[in-house]
Amino acid sequence: MPNPLFDALFAPLRGQDRPLLHLAGGGQVTAAEFAECVGRIAAALKALGVEPGDRVAAQVAKSPEALALYGATVAVGAVFLPLNTGYTAAELDYFIGNATPRVAVVDPAQAEALGPVCAAHAAQIVSLSATGTGSLMDLASAQEPLRVPVDRAGDDLAAILYTSGTTGRSKGAMLSHDNLLSNAEVLADLWRFTKEDVLLHALPIFHTHGLFVASNVSLLTGGQMVFLPGFDLDAVVEALGQSTVMMGVPTFYTRLLDDPRLTREGVAHMRLFISGSAPLLSETHIAFEARTGLRILERYGMTETNMNTSNPYDGERRAGTVGLPLPGVELRLMAEGRPVAEGEVGVIEVRGPNVFRGYWQMPDKTAEDLRPDGWFITGDLATRDADGYVTIVGRAKDLVITGGFNVYPKEVEEVLDSLPGVAESAVIGVPHPDFGEAVFAVLARGRDGGPDLDAVRAAVAQRLAKFKHPKGYAVVDALPRNTMGKVQKAALRQSHADAFRGDQPS
Repeated sequence: MPNPLFDALFAPLRGQDRPLLHLAGGGQVTAAEFAECVGRIAAALKALGVEPGDRVAAQVAKSPEALALYGATVAVGAVFLPLNTGYTAAELDYFIGNATPRVAVVDPAQAEALGPVCAAHAAQIVSLSATGTGSLMDLASAQEPLRVPVDRAGDDLAAILYTSGTTGRSKGAMLSHDNLLSNAEVLADLWRFTKEDVLLHALPIFHTHGLFVASNVSLLTGGQMVFLPGFDLDAVVEALGQSTVMMGVPTFYTRLLDDPRLTREGVAHMRLFISGSAPLLSETHIAFEARTGLRILERYGMTETNMNTSNPYDGERRAGTVGLPLPGVELRLMAEGRPVAEGEVGVIEVRGPNVFRGYWQMPDKTAEDLRPDGWFITGDLATRDADGYVTIVGRAKDLVITGGFNVYPKEVEEVLDSLPGVAESAVIGVPHPDFGEAVFAVLARGRDGGPDLDAVRAAVAQRLAKFKHPKGYAVVDALPRNTMGKVQKAALRQSHADAFRGDQPS
């Protein structure tokens, strides 16, 4: 029977005695062993009463068994619901209550604390540890592996991923088999993945990047993964020696650049470095090429769409841009209901087989963001040049409107990031009694200290129109980030909301 995602990613692993996962510490999981694990967990889920369309929630550490749980959920026709391991019990109460999973898989150390949360929403709770132990695996080991996956159609749901919820409640993006598989197929072809590739995988697997971009593409093409529990600099540097491709967030690359072990000779056999989930500074792109001779390939995607654009594999990878729309993905920039002219700023809208089916249990929000003709309003602001390259300039909600003028944070950040003593910057809008909103800059110190704020103000005055100048600055050791490396501007707006409260209108 057909089960599109399972048939493409997991069924081909059966009976293959080749290495699939290389683990920290030197362990190894073969394709056949992994397929057997998927089958046993699938049988365990059925024993727990999971039916097609049910949700299976997972808040567990990264492990081969956690990845197998994804495959097992797909095999039984259920909907996989990965949850950030950093969420508290109070936050989980919302997700479990909203998604109403049949089963919730948690870390054994959290099972007692989360028991009441799951019980309140009629979710059965089982456990899975970072080392592959727990009640789920105890049950799985007693089962005969499921051999025939449950029949699914391409438009059936395969996963629900919750957005980060920076404004209001998190929304559950509903992703179908076709959404995930079509995107993996396009990326595998575009990025030239083959069975000879070894992917350095140090990303979490509760997020689109690590679970659907990295894992799906590698599984689809029959390659191997160096499957690290997280980003450990020593482990990553060592793993570069046995890998051909690395996917990471910008923080991975800045940390590598800070280490003298990153050399041209040490990565000579690597064919591709990919960055996403947060903007890659042009300076990082340039410095990485200067050190290694290789240009990082930056791409752009969202929870609701998987990947939308990518710099080319063959062709110019332009620093500061996220490249061109993927094959089969339409992209337009809109302002006030109309497409913008070349070089002007507009909100990105995308349409294609990668675009999600809507938000779980939120029809009004779905209607607000997903047009009837299939165009999804991303909320990201961008420009597009004559060659079609897309440059993200910020989120629509991050736009600063000061004294009636629009200020795009990235334009100011690019100036600030280039100055001595500034490791990176975040530009936000905060309340101001005269201008309504004022431009405010938070600067992270460079390794050598600084910055000199008088010098910063002088440089900004030379390069930007006066209305774009920050009216206030804060210097910090590091910018707040989420687990995927995105700067948390909502937190910065909250912490600096009173910066001008004592000022009087002029």
